[in-house]
Amino acid sequence: MTHPTPPTHPTLAFIGGGNMATAIIGGLVRSGTPGANLIVLDPNADQRARLARDFGVRTLAAADATLAEADAVVWAVKPQSFSEAAAPCSAHVGGALHLSVMAGIRSDAIARATGSDRVVRSMPNTPALIGQGISGLYARPAVTAAERTQVEALLAPTGDVVWVEREVDLDAVTALSGSGPAYVFYFIEAMVAAAERMGLTAEQGKQLALATFSGATELARRSDDSPATLRERVTSKGGTTYAALTAMNSAGMQDSFITALQAAQTRARELGDEFGG
Repeated sequence: MTHPTPPTHPTLAFIGGGNMATAIIGGLVRSGTPGANLIVLDPNADQRARLARDFGVRTLAAADATLAEADAVVWAVKPQSFSEAAAPCSAHVGGALHLSVMAGIRSDAIARATGSDRVVRSMPNTPALIGQGISGLYARPAVTAAERTQVEALLAPTGDVVWVEREVDLDAVTALSGSGPAYVFYFIEAMVAAAERMGLTAEQGKQLALATFSGATELARRSDDSPATLRERVTSKGGTTYAALTAMNSAGMQDSFITALQAAQTRARELGDEFGG
């Protein structure tokens, strides 16, 4: 009688144990990855203690040969800390696949610092913390199809992924979805402020705004129609929505919003230049 082979899990090392690393680690553990297969390097003792307590991971205060066990390394430090963090790790991680969730650090810099050309860059966003994010991904040519699949599985607990074929396109991803949650919060703030001006309470305005955003987004997700078509269906000429949209168009809101996203794209490119490529 034969028995099925038990599932195997790769050993993963996380350099940095902050919010994004925690989101990924929590999802992996919930989906069956043993905590013992996860190594977290973080200089903060409280952070290490929290992760060990919550997920059973192994922790390191400083880089050592333990990192050589890792099949893949996830870089989750602040971009300005990358060079300092990578220097003591490089002797141990040259044979691993590398996934970066850092903004602004290009794959050339990661390859040079780690000694591995197998690098995937990810641009996640904060809804990843509740499993509803989306990440833009770019893989260097040395990354295999199997390794792309491994990265997708690693990030699955955080939400959806979108691959881009050119690394420069991650600057656009940063502008759209990386920074995107802030735009949504900005419009929710405006709707709450408008609610108060029109005589509702802030709490009523927040409840109405949040339900409207989540409902409209889900409707757009489920519909085969374009956002423009869905908008037109809500807009009767001479009606209330028409009045609001006419005021927005008169103020040049759409053009201003597109210009704002392009400014974010430009800044993402500048950060890449600043941190080295």
